[in-house]
Amino acid sequence: MKISLLTTLSAIGILFLLVFLGCSQQPKILVATMETNHGTMVIELWEDIAPNTVGNFVGLAEGTKTWKTFDGIEKNEPFYNGLTFHRVIKDFMIQGGCPRGTGSGGPGYKFKDECYKGKMVVLTGEITDEETATTVYRSLLDPYLRENRGAIPITAIAELYKKITSQNSVEPMIGMTVEHLQEILGSSLTVTSFEQELDPKTGQPTLLATVDYGTLCMANSGPNTNGSQFFIVTNKDGASWLNGKHTVFGKVLEGMDVALAIQDVEKEKNSRDRPLEPVTITSLTIDRIKAPKS
Repeated sequence: MKISLLTTLSAIGILFLLVFLGCSQQPKILVATMETNHGTMVIELWEDIAPNTVGNFVGLAEGTKTWKTFDGIEKNEPFYNGLTFHRVIKDFMIQGGCPRGTGSGGPGYKFKDECYKGKMVVLTGEITDEETATTVYRSLLDPYLRENRGAIPITAIAELYKKITSQNSVEPMIGMTVEHLQEILGSSLTVTSFEQELDPKTGQPTLLATVDYGTLCMANSGPNTNGSQFFIVTNKDGASWLNGKHTVFGKVLEGMDVALAIQDVEKEKNSRDRPLEPVTITSLTIDRIKAPKS
């Protein structure tokens, strides 16, 4: 049977299309390439686990996220280039991302942790405890006070606020309903809260990721105080005591030897653990690459 030239060309075309589609559909991962004066680290960013944290890190790295200088000037330019690893502790971690180089600086804002599995839920009905009252206060009253610059023209809200400040507690809100407060304020804002997913066996919140060797984690000064500072774990056994306290959002793919070299540099003989010679991030770039074969 003779095969026509047209049929042959069509078959070749289909084969090429299948190969092209197969290549284009290969899984890709988001990575950060961190060039330092001690070498290069390639870090996988876990956007499926900690999307807000990764989005913040990428936005700062690329200069697409607005940040503020010490004196409040807003900028949209790469944040990390030129910053240092200001704290290094052997067999623990190396920490960077502070614009002051002291551990006291950040991008001019703070954001929430992403440590546990769960979902955002809309709060409605009666306020039954202080935790819920705090959430409602931050979602409804705080925006109202900021909008009115501290003035409280609504009598019912003025009386409620007076009780809250005199008791230094949100307890006066307990027993009220979210809907009633929304009605008084004339607010269309919704009140949401993060509901943690509990492990059916232990009854404890389920971690999204653990603080292991080579992981990239957010440094903070307490719950929900993330900004720009991060650390990379150099302890071969990880740092399990930090689980649930620091958002884990990536892991070193290549260049862990660089992290280990950085942890070994000479440093000040005090509690600051700052290198004597600056360990500098010369550049931080973001790319999407083909996932390594497992």
